[in-house]
Amino acid sequence: MGHRILAPLGVAAFCLCLTPPTLALEAQVEGLEGAPADNIVNFLEGLDANLFSRSHLEGEVRRRTREALRVYGYYEPDIVVEFIGEEGEEVNLVIDPGPRVTITVMDIGVRGDAADDNAFRDAIAAFPLAEGDPLEHAPYDRLRNQLSRLALERGYFDSTFLERRMEVRPWEQSARLYLLLDSGPRYRFGEIRYSGSQIDEARLRQMLPFTPGDPYLAEQLAEYNQRLGQSNWFSSISVRPRIREEARLALPPTDVHWWDQVEYRNGGRSIEPRPDRPRIEASALTSAVVLQETRRLDVPLDIDLVPADRHQFEVGAGFATDVGPRLRFSWHQPWLNSAGHSLNHDLFLAAPDQRLTGEYIIPLEDPLRDSYRLNYGFRQRDIEDTKSLEASVELARRWQFDNGWVQSLYLRSTFEDFTQADESDQVLLLYPGISWSRTRTRNPRFPTWGDRQRLAFEYSSRLWGSDAEFLRSTLDSQWIRMLGDDIRFVGRMGLGAISTSDFDNIPPSLRFFAGGDRSVRGYSFESLAPQDEEGNLLGGQQLFTTSLEVQRRVTGNWWGAAFVDTGDAFDDWLPSDLNTGAGLGVRWISPVGPIRFDIAHPFDDEDAFRIHFAIGPEF
Repeated sequence: MGHRILAPLGVAAFCLCLTPPTLALEAQVEGLEGAPADNIVNFLEGLDANLFSRSHLEGEVRRRTREALRVYGYYEPDIVVEFIGEEGEEVNLVIDPGPRVTITVMDIGVRGDAADDNAFRDAIAAFPLAEGDPLEHAPYDRLRNQLSRLALERGYFDSTFLERRMEVRPWEQSARLYLLLDSGPRYRFGEIRYSGSQIDEARLRQMLPFTPGDPYLAEQLAEYNQRLGQSNWFSSISVRPRIREEARLALPPTDVHWWDQVEYRNGGRSIEPRPDRPRIEASALTSAVVLQETRRLDVPLDIDLVPADRHQFEVGAGFATDVGPRLRFSWHQPWLNSAGHSLNHDLFLAAPDQRLTGEYIIPLEDPLRDSYRLNYGFRQRDIEDTKSLEASVELARRWQFDNGWVQSLYLRSTFEDFTQADESDQVLLLYPGISWSRTRTRNPRFPTWGDRQRLAFEYSSRLWGSDAEFLRSTLDSQWIRMLGDDIRFVGRMGLGAISTSDFDNIPPSLRFFAGGDRSVRGYSFESLAPQDEEGNLLGGQQLFTTSLEVQRRVTGNWWGAAFVDTGDAFDDWLPSDLNTGAGLGVRWISPVGPIRFDIAHPFDDEDAFRIHFAIGPEF
């Protein structure tokens, strides 16, 4: 039995081996150049010479060549076909295109409500052809498709083409183009029905980019869908317009044929139906006409929502030579109540540094752009010559502008018990601040393009009870760009400055230090700063760091990296010297995000190497 099955399979495999390979036809064109010649080559490129005899192949080549020339207005070409080689795998075409058809009549327009719509006007104004121009089919086809697409996108659901034809008269070398769209009336957004939402409907309506009664625009539906997604309140979002709701009048279904619904009376035929059968009254017919005449021109929306998980968790891990293993645990609650309040917590654990931070968000009238934020946190550090225990509370008002920038105005209170070198103190600071930030990215998991900026100013004064007076400013910038598909550049720069006469009362959390995998790789974490006479770190009043990294794809999701970092923390306005490190690394785009492994070497120490390992996004 097994041999009976294997035998046919063997014969089939043998036949497949004998099947001649596909022979794509290569064409060369003489007598014509530019787009028409390129179009001929493209039309013939997919032609398999093995499927035709020589005579049939020549006929197919002529047919395709004529078809390729017609779209450019050449309807009477003279074509000489010359095959090269015994297999006919190459063909040389000598073409006299003949006279070119020109446009003698062009009637293109829009009727109905769309006649006053700038989108349609602009589309017609951009049409590249005019009377007297050589005929090209592609612009006409594009305009026809564009008008159809605009009608659907902008709510002209009853639109139809009154005229849509192209008349070509090769014997006259003339063409007549007719394209007339009757858009009919424009529909408007109707009532909105929400289902499945755990958030107050009033809050969801505040996010609408339109109001019921506005002209329909598909782009605004997509924008609203995006806004609902950015809220993080829902795991599933479906925004569905009901384009038409037609009232119907119909007879109930019956299993009796029409000829059984008449009776014979007194030997004659009566056309009166039996009284027990359904009938259409005159009033019903009148109602149908009225319904048709008063058909509503609105588009109701059905918005089906599924709440997001109320508790979401993330875990990150890393390792560096100077701080050892690191662990980050995040707990997100994207919605706490029907008003859309949210709460986030973040726990960071490393041997020299432990942090717990929280953020409570209260959305305002525009939930995605305006909010109040309450931030709080605790931090303990034992790094190099720094020991610190810090607690802080911050109340912020946040705005997001149309250009993507976010402005935050905040008031922060910080208590810090610290020892820096041989200085120990406890300070209570109350200081307002303002910041502007923006993050842009494509493909957030492993950005192929993106940048992030943040500029902040903070001011503290003894006038309102702070233990130190200072003006502190910081600027951070990071960018990512691609060269082709396999080369990626990552750049970073950081600036900071403190103007104060109370530097001894400035806690370590506000002083500047450099070094580490987010600063100058090759140096231990926060090991670069001014020192006292005994070599203990004091922290700096100024900061400058910069980094440039080049990554190249090795294979698939594996990338190699080479980088140079430089920078320092210092007290003068300009640094006397900068510390520089360089190294090599590996990047793997894992399912949980990019994993980075770096080996860095400082230039001022020939024997030192440091390892940096991290998991998580760069922004």
